[in-house]
Amino acid sequence: MTKPFLTYQQQLHKLIIEKQLIIKNLDFARQKLCDIGYFSLIDGYKNPFLNPMTRIYLPNTTFEDIFALYHFDNLLRELIFRYLCSIEKKMRSLISYAFCARHGELQQEYLSPSNYNYTPKNRQGIHTLIRILERLANSNTDYEYLVYQRKVYNNVPFWILVNALTFGQLSKIHSFLPFQIQSSISRNFIHVNEKALEQYLRSFVLYRNVCAHNERLFSHKIYSDIPDTPLHIKLKIPQSGAQFLMGKRDLFSIVIAFRYLLSKSDFEIFKRELSKLIDKYLKSSSRICEQQLLHLMGFPLNWKDISKYKL
Repeated sequence: MTKPFLTYQQQLHKLIIEKQLIIKNLDFARQKLCDIGYFSLIDGYKNPFLNPMTRIYLPNTTFEDIFALYHFDNLLRELIFRYLCSIEKKMRSLISYAFCARHGELQQEYLSPSNYNYTPKNRQGIHTLIRILERLANSNTDYEYLVYQRKVYNNVPFWILVNALTFGQLSKIHSFLPFQIQSSISRNFIHVNEKALEQYLRSFVLYRNVCAHNERLFSHKIYSDIPDTPLHIKLKIPQSGAQFLMGKRDLFSIVIAFRYLLSKSDFEIFKRELSKLIDKYLKSSSRICEQQLLHLMGFPLNWKDISKYKL
């Protein structure tokens, strides 16, 4: 059985009659369904407003309530994405510098499996990665700077090629680097070791994809944990056995990672912007209280204390 196509008028009728959603301004609602799409807007943001048993909206829920949550998530995505991109840029610089400081500028060095942690576990992944790097260095024509280096010098240094990699590919490179190079990279973050940095990068890649594809962010959970940190303990995050229930795979895990990888001043600016976004949303819609919103985001109630504690 498939879902039938519905016109905008039929979508509105379904929301009002079947789902008992209050729509104050039909023209506004129709325009937003046209601009965003029913799936992205309604299916993406309806759950906090639904009765889980009847799948009908809770009393007095309006279309504007759903749109307010969507709008909040849009702004949240922009904020998180900006800082993810900042860290991504820094990692491009650190990884290429550390590799070239050890192996030099010749492209044959990053195309050699021997310059990676070539264990049986990593072997297939390293060969896949090298094929990607080889195509970029030797035949890719999408990036003018690669074509220029190839034509003029017959060589594409790693510090140039790294700019054409996705964040996912960059994270893979980091995971395959020998310990000595990983260590020289992690030393740039005072309280982060090699393994923790690898975990943070893996989480960043997954959340960056959510942001880049305009998917729902505020309640998103990934399959990859960040490491347990002293901040989890200092914030008194609840546990089930030895497992922390917040700040591991949810959005708050990214906030914790930012605390460790951003400069102190950058993190303070980020936290201030995030706090303003949350406050503005809570003022714009009374349907979700602060406690419920923070729970959906995976944030403890005392999340603002994150910058109060020393790392």
